[in-house]
Amino acid sequence: MEIQGKATRIALFNFSTPPMRAFHMTWLAFFLCFFGWFGVAPMLAVVREDLGITTDQIVTTNMAAVASTILMRLVIGWLCDRIGPRLAYTWLLALGSVPVMLVGLSDNYTTFLLMRMTIGAIGASFVITQYHTSVMFAPNVVGTANATTAGWGNLGGGVTQMVMPLIFAAALTIVGTETLGWRWAMVIPGVALLLTAVGYYFWTQDTPEGSFKELRAAGKLENGNKAAGAFLEACRDYRVWLLFVLYGACFGIELLVNSKAALYFTDYFGMDMKTAGLIAGLFGLMNLFARTLGGVYGDKFGTRWGLSGRVKWLFITIFCEGLALMLFSQMAAVPLIIGTLIFFSLFVQMSEGATYSVVPFINKRALGAVAGIVGAGGNAGAVASMFLFKKELTGLEWPTAFFLTGAIVTVCSFLSFGVRFSPETELEVREESERAFIPQTEPEPELVGA
Repeated sequence: MEIQGKATRIALFNFSTPPMRAFHMTWLAFFLCFFGWFGVAPMLAVVREDLGITTDQIVTTNMAAVASTILMRLVIGWLCDRIGPRLAYTWLLALGSVPVMLVGLSDNYTTFLLMRMTIGAIGASFVITQYHTSVMFAPNVVGTANATTAGWGNLGGGVTQMVMPLIFAAALTIVGTETLGWRWAMVIPGVALLLTAVGYYFWTQDTPEGSFKELRAAGKLENGNKAAGAFLEACRDYRVWLLFVLYGACFGIELLVNSKAALYFTDYFGMDMKTAGLIAGLFGLMNLFARTLGGVYGDKFGTRWGLSGRVKWLFITIFCEGLALMLFSQMAAVPLIIGTLIFFSLFVQMSEGATYSVVPFINKRALGAVAGIVGAGGNAGAVASMFLFKKELTGLEWPTAFFLTGAIVTVCSFLSFGVRFSPETELEVREESERAFIPQTEPEPELVGA
């Protein structure tokens, strides 16, 4: 797929061009999806008491919320290739808002498990976010665009840890009991998702040139029926599966920490819910800039050393991430816990940005399929790592489980050296970058930020 008119700059405060409207709507939609996806996480101590379930059952519901996204990310990638990111995101947001608003109807472990599994589908929003910015921005800045929109979206994970306890407290003053408080608190992110679906439909378009339907009618884009063939083509590429594992070793670990941190601080350090949520939120707040750094340096390495440079940067970030997680697991004092958590967060989120500075160049014909498969790897990695935290199964305390997870991540980083590109692909990307800088009929907006 060769889309014309891609933006070569990120004009941060410009909302008039299709690429920048897509930029802002994608990160905002993904940000709010995190509220729905992990909104209940900071309140799990209350939910545990209310529903009379065990900590291991809580871990299982976390796994269900993440695991259900694996299949959905595969489907949504194929759907983007077929109907375009605008309609895919609109429907995902609208349908995903329903279980978020209704999770408060849960009255036992089984119904809570099923609700969290259903809610997990909105985690596929990440794939559309990366797809939409990939078709809107040129090679010289696509890594930065992908990393920033995903990073600001992931920021929702940290903000959720801080804000949902406040929403819960507000609901508590109205309804009077914790049993009703957490249930009504979850209505807020559900309504926000529904309103965002409406905004996405009216304020975005599929590509800089228009919708997929218009481009196909003009003969500029392949027929959507070929999406299945493109998906199979992506499945046969070993590099896609290497990135699948590598993304599991970074985004999968972020999901793990998002779902475990508040409860970890509560159970192992005796913190109350608000304090635990505040400290856990620091991990997600690093997304404000850390994932962007991963994409920025992915683009810089790519400009200087080509696609192989992007891969080398990916190795560096994941290797350091694994070491940082092992360090975090050994901290016993609260100040050290906070410091190492932030240090670890820097590398895990840079790794994510570095991964998706590589993804757009694997197979342009199957961009949605590649983005979906690699994105699903993040959830698969989260589910796999969560098994280490089931004490009834492994007998491991959580600090030990975190240490072993860090060691596995460090080993996985070496898989990045298997992601290689042909000289023809390297040349094609350089030529595409040069074409993107050919002056357009209208001047581009002034650069505000990149």
